[in-house]
Amino acid sequence: MALDAITDDVPTASLQDLTISSLPIFKVERVQLQFSISSDFVAAQVANNVLILALSTGRILRIDLDSPGDIDDIDLPKRPQEIGLIRSMFLDPSASHLLITTTLGENYYLHTQSRQPKSLSRLKGVRIEAIAWNPSLPTASTREILIGASDGNVYEVYIELSNEFYRREEKYLKTVYKVPDGPVTGLWVDTLPNRPDVRRVIIATETRLFHFTGRIGRPGQEGSGSIFTKLFETETPTVYEVTRDSKPVPSTLTVSPDPSGGFPVDGDGSERSYAWLSAQGVLHGKLQTSAVSSNLGSDVFNNSRMLPRNKIPPSESANSRRKPTVDPIAGLLLTQWHVLCFVDGRIVALQRLDEKIVYDQVVLEPSDTMLCLLSDQKKNTFWLLTTQEIFEIVVNDEDRDVWKIMLEAQKFNQASQYARTPSQKDAVATASGDFLINKKRYLEAASVYGKSSRSFEQVALTFIDHGEQDALRKYLLTKISTFKKTQVMQRIMIASWLVEIFMSKLNSLDDTITTKAQLIEGTNTAETKDELGGIRKEFQDFVNKSKADLDRKTTYDIISSHGREQELLAYATAIEDSNFVLSYWIQRERWQEALDVLKKQNEPEIFYRYSSVLMSHTATDLVDILMRHPDLNPRKLIPALLNYNKDDAIPLAKNQAVRYLNYCINQLQSTDPAIHNTLISIYASHPSPSEAALLSYLSAQSLNAKPLYDTDFAFRLCIQHSRVQSAVHIYSSMGEYSSAVDLALKHNDIDLASSVADRPSDTDPAFRKKLWLAVAKKVINQQGVGSIKTALDFMKRCDLLRIEDLIPLFPDFVVIDDFKEEICAALESYSRSISALDGEMDASAATAESIKKDIKQLNNRYAIVEPGERCRVCELPLLSRQFFVFPSCQHGFHSDCLGRKVLEGSGLTVRARIRELQASIARGGRREREARELDALVAQQCILCGDYAIKLIEEPFVSEADDQNEWAL
Repeated sequence: MALDAITDDVPTASLQDLTISSLPIFKVERVQLQFSISSDFVAAQVANNVLILALSTGRILRIDLDSPGDIDDIDLPKRPQEIGLIRSMFLDPSASHLLITTTLGENYYLHTQSRQPKSLSRLKGVRIEAIAWNPSLPTASTREILIGASDGNVYEVYIELSNEFYRREEKYLKTVYKVPDGPVTGLWVDTLPNRPDVRRVIIATETRLFHFTGRIGRPGQEGSGSIFTKLFETETPTVYEVTRDSKPVPSTLTVSPDPSGGFPVDGDGSERSYAWLSAQGVLHGKLQTSAVSSNLGSDVFNNSRMLPRNKIPPSESANSRRKPTVDPIAGLLLTQWHVLCFVDGRIVALQRLDEKIVYDQVVLEPSDTMLCLLSDQKKNTFWLLTTQEIFEIVVNDEDRDVWKIMLEAQKFNQASQYARTPSQKDAVATASGDFLINKKRYLEAASVYGKSSRSFEQVALTFIDHGEQDALRKYLLTKISTFKKTQVMQRIMIASWLVEIFMSKLNSLDDTITTKAQLIEGTNTAETKDELGGIRKEFQDFVNKSKADLDRKTTYDIISSHGREQELLAYATAIEDSNFVLSYWIQRERWQEALDVLKKQNEPEIFYRYSSVLMSHTATDLVDILMRHPDLNPRKLIPALLNYNKDDAIPLAKNQAVRYLNYCINQLQSTDPAIHNTLISIYASHPSPSEAALLSYLSAQSLNAKPLYDTDFAFRLCIQHSRVQSAVHIYSSMGEYSSAVDLALKHNDIDLASSVADRPSDTDPAFRKKLWLAVAKKVINQQGVGSIKTALDFMKRCDLLRIEDLIPLFPDFVVIDDFKEEICAALESYSRSISALDGEMDASAATAESIKKDIKQLNNRYAIVEPGERCRVCELPLLSRQFFVFPSCQHGFHSDCLGRKVLEGSGLTVRARIRELQASIARGGRREREARELDALVAQQCILCGDYAIKLIEEPFVSEADDQNEWAL
């Protein structure tokens, strides 16, 4: 919002009280050098915190101000008697390149990394007055620079330091322009933003200021040719001219330093300020960059202002009287916001915006002469030198009063930009709001007033009295953001008022659209609809941002009183009132919107509350959502699942309740009986005649040690809904095979009964036979007399049934001829069995006789023990104590040695029994019987030939008790 073209006055009586600093903006301080200098200064330059002093003896001192003790003392190649005194020096902003010119026209170049100035032979005799440095970043060379001479010529030169004796430092030198009226007093070159091939060149003389803008040339290689020739040959300069004074007056061109971090004057950091000292005064303005190249010079000069010489008051004489004439300005500098003039030993600082003097101080004695005024473009420092002394012009917070100047000029945007303290910003906002109210620009005033300290009641009543509800809404929106979070009551009241205003506005727009009335001239219904959409969007943004400041009940009451359902939904969505939002969409049967809300929920109670209605209308999507929330309690969803299954037309393959319950059982491993019972209930009550799904579930459950469902409940359901196979399966899983067979036979399902009769284990053949007899009885009763053969064929399905088992089951009137073949076959089978038994009995008798003979031979077995026979364990004589000899292998052992070895190799049971017998014999128990049992255990088999020897395979050859060295090779 631009507010520059303003004519109303702004009261500024109290603005001076809002200044935040009591220190002066400018202060001139004498610099005390850390060394003594015996000769006078003749020239000086400063850049990038490097100060260069030229002495009358021809010496050059290069001082790094960051470390003043580090000084480079440099001499020119020749004595001043040969080349003259140093007349002036020129230092680029980076302090990398220095040009030195003498009174006899000799020119030298000194690089920052060198201490030997190089003579510039091509510039010999050229009296340099000004240099425009290349705006590019510093490099090893100067790149293309412009030099202004005292004869009016402008040269382009490219200087590069060379260590080769025969090579000149100047790659080329070319005259690119000549001004018609005397010496060049100032030069400036810069680039335009986003236009790297365009340059702006400003040339200053004593009476004219030339402004060039145009494209530069591009030689094939850098430094191989001129780039400014094309610009000067093709472009016509814009010229600003003043009349020449009868007396010679100083003339110079200066440009403001780089921005130091503050705001630029017009918010554009790329635009610098310039000042040109001429006979009429100081012309100053902005070096604009936004205009078209052809009009840029005109725009710069048209927007510049001339500061006349008489603006600076004359100096006072020794008797404190003003001199009758105005002294000429001998020196000129630009800071970021001020023009510094040196007038008759005084430093005078004028604010560029209003040209008021902010500093006027005598610095030099009448006997002192100013040598030069210098500015450091990079570091924003300013210096005054005489032939003997150095002064620094210290700048302190020079933009402190810019906001007041902008405010007095009614440039409220810029004033707000430069206002620092809350009181300053408030003064700007209050003045800006008052101005806008007077101009009837209420909407703009609302935003400004919202940031000011103007009385809330006064501002609100102002908008209400003028009927500006939109401005009031905007004001409240701005004002609520200025209250602290701790001001809860104020924020709630304003937020509630805003809700009321929004609702009234929305109703008004709806009424307009309904009646298709014209609000004001030029506003039609389509525009009103657009405005309605904009207000809705603004309301939604408001509640999203300020939901913490809205009381829930009050806000619901306000919106409901206006009948704004859509806004109720927007508010409920903003405060995440999921119950309201879900109820809203469900009442309107907007199932997808309801599901979208449900997807974002994490509160289980919401799922339990709305699952019934959603399950009935959008079961598939709801189950997808439920399956993404394993934290839900499936038991609480059972009512919704059962309600969904009231519709019998849903196939089990597409039944979403079955799908969710199977997910709970198979994926979540639910052990809740209610879940399993619900699934059985759905399976059993389904009208489909197939029991495959129910049987599949029951079969899976039968793998568990204990079924997870209620078997009584499941059985009753199966009987109630005639699920015979499932009921029989439940009986079987409970081990009630008799009941299962009876149930199957009751429903005439012979095959099912037969399959159940085969399920008992083979360890109880009598029980199996009983089951099969029950089945056979049913078969015989069903087949009748005419189908005896069919019943007999059924008998072959079980190997336990015989014809004699079935005969009692047949009716008494059955003729034996009907199954005589089966009886004959049975008798033949019995005959074969008897013959087989006779053979087995004969074999058994022969075996018994053989065993008797072996026993008799055992009584006659003996073994011969030689006198020198030794125990196979301890290697001591066998006959020395009680021993055992095994006749089959002739191995002998002492009884105690054999017992010890048997203990070592026996299992826990045998070992415990041997020790028990040994202890009992030692106590004097039944010695004979226990001794025989002990001998039988110990001498059961030879320990070298029996199982004990086989077990020794696992033992290592070398035990821990053996000497390991005996086995070393």
